[in-house]
Amino acid sequence: MGKLIPVESSMIQAVGYDSKTRVLEVMFNSGQTYCYEGVPPKVYKELMAAESKGRYMRAEIIDVYPDYPVSRRRRR
Repeated sequence: MGKLIPVESSMIQAVGYDSKTRVLEVMFNSGQTYCYEGVPPKVYKELMAAESKGRYMRAEIIDVYPDYPVSRRRRR
């Protein structure tokens, strides 16, 4: 997975995307990170261009693509 890009959003902190595997990684402001599988590059580009990323996520990605939580090891 590529590095996460910080975004301006009240819901999302940062977004990463791997065009080879079509996995979208989203770090929410809650601190939780989820991966969404099978996301086309077009959807990633639209998310990054969306005026409201949270609204776009809810309309086009959440509950549309299979997702799973990512557990990150905390740095000590």
